[in-house]
Amino acid sequence: MYRLRGVLLPGEETVELWIDGAGRLSEPLRGAETLVDGGFIVPGLVDAHCHIGLGSGGGVDLEEADAQARVDRDAGTLLVRDCGSPIDTSPLQARDDLPEIIRAGRHVARPKRYIAGVAQELDDPALLPDAVAEQAAAGDGWVKLVGDWIDRGAGDLAPLWPDDVLATAIDTAHRAGARVTAHVFGAESIPGLVRAGIDCIEHGTGLTDDVIAEMAARGTALVPTLINVETFPGIADAAVRYPAYAAHMRRLHAGAAEVVRRAVEAGVPVYAGTDAGGGIAHGRLADEVIALHRAGLPATEALGAASWNAREWLGRPGLEPGARADLVVYRRDPRIDLTVLHEPALVVLRGRPVHAGT
Repeated sequence: MYRLRGVLLPGEETVELWIDGAGRLSEPLRGAETLVDGGFIVPGLVDAHCHIGLGSGGGVDLEEADAQARVDRDAGTLLVRDCGSPIDTSPLQARDDLPEIIRAGRHVARPKRYIAGVAQELDDPALLPDAVAEQAAAGDGWVKLVGDWIDRGAGDLAPLWPDDVLATAIDTAHRAGARVTAHVFGAESIPGLVRAGIDCIEHGTGLTDDVIAEMAARGTALVPTLINVETFPGIADAAVRYPAYAAHMRRLHAGAAEVVRRAVEAGVPVYAGTDAGGGIAHGRLADEVIALHRAGLPATEALGAASWNAREWLGRPGLEPGARADLVVYRRDPRIDLTVLHEPALVVLRGRPVHAGT
């Protein structure tokens, strides 16, 4: 049994929290050990776009996936929306020392239109609804589509799916109780995805004002993965055989922060995701929150996009009576200086201290 005292964000009041033997927030407990007396308490952080089980060369073994999850945990990420993994990470979900993982199964793509060996690849786009049903059954309420990727015949980004097939596939997922998200860089594929009722757009660097307005009206979320977007110039530099694609990626990189700013101003729900796995290291959620703030989110909203707001979006409670005690403590107020997020003083997962800062 534990006691914590500190300012509970996003509020301003100093509170006392009590954790019972089952790891849940409770009424005051006699004899509880004091873990913290002072500081700033934040509901467990959320990486809304992460890939546990994916490495630079494709799928990794469970031992390495375990290590990835522990890196995220020690940085304060206690809930992960895993946006597609080529391996089955469900054994990690049984571990009480790792973050909760909400799995999306495997990406769904076309042949040679995504990273080799990562996605379920469909020769015929008409098979998409069946594949979506399969991935909805395999995951935890999310399905991940690849919405666009380089078409080497065209030499640039291009959509993977016809609009009518998307509409049927997304309806199939919704009827199965799953939400759908899509990897999208450019502008061409996004209108069809949004009109088809997609629940979230990942990256979204090509969003136009018209699509932003429709996303806001529908409540379609955006996870911009801005620290991933920082890799675009390097991708462009390597694409010497495809100059149109390279120039396109550079333009998308240059305008990414402005896209986020316009989306926020329009009322699109925005959440923090690192795209860790592959080219982005795990444990960098703080960098994404800082990038969102630089793009126009007020500091409190940028933090909420990686904590209380993201938890609500994913259907997980915050720090309320009876809820599981997943929280992070900081010595200083991260709303004043978001770099504080790099230095958690204490991480409590399922009511147990799992990491203490130096």
